[in-house]
Amino acid sequence: MHQIMSTVIYPSPIFGPVHSRRLGVSLGINLLPGDGKVCTFDCIYCECGFNGDHRPQQKMPTRQQVHDALEARLQDMLQNGPAPDVLTFAGNGEPTANPAFPEIIDDTLRLRDHYFPQAKVSVLSNATLIHRKEVHDALMRVDNNILKLDTVSADYIQKVDRPTGQWYHVDDVIKAMKAFNGHLIIQTIFLHGPGVTNTTDDYVAPWLDVVKDIAPQQVMIYTIDRETPTPTLSKATHEELDAIRDRVVALGIPCSASY
Repeated sequence: MHQIMSTVIYPSPIFGPVHSRRLGVSLGINLLPGDGKVCTFDCIYCECGFNGDHRPQQKMPTRQQVHDALEARLQDMLQNGPAPDVLTFAGNGEPTANPAFPEIIDDTLRLRDHYFPQAKVSVLSNATLIHRKEVHDALMRVDNNILKLDTVSADYIQKVDRPTGQWYHVDDVIKAMKAFNGHLIIQTIFLHGPGVTNTTDDYVAPWLDVVKDIAPQQVMIYTIDRETPTPTLSKATHEELDAIRDRVVALGIPCSASY
């Protein structure tokens, strides 16, 4: 029986604002239940814990619930502050798994334009559902389409990201990423653990080749920031992240490293 570490389960559908390492003052939009986790991955490093430890009883919020809660929060921020730098779809799992995701994106863009037109709309996605046309088209409409690609090794993905279905193939995800024609930001976590270290050149070099091929507008690399449900994991070092960042920048692609 594994030990359940302290985890973060976000309120739904709106949380924050929080100060994001990468995005600034970020108002969170959680399209998943507020009492548990729903995700197409079951990552060993997820701050929300393992899927099986947090089965939700509540339903996903509806389009109307998200719209009403978001508008109320934006009205409050307009009157009382702070002004958001970004409206970020994140939370307890994979936001694109909400069946109303495309319509919710449209509502959010309209509300953003009305209340805080300077704010960006960001989506943090694990990229498992981007092959769906309606998901692809919705992500094309947001400012920051941030898609996870932790590695290009199928074996590593099975051990670390742990897709919940047999349908996941990294080559298909890479192909779907290329279909954004550069309108995406690749996000990759580098970490250490028994048999799951991805900072070595045998992982980094093939990942760099694929990043170059996808040609995103930016790459965000980071490492563990909060407690993980797998206690044997540890951070990548500053030196490792800086070296990887420099290799991305050498490809002509902007890259930020968060420690």
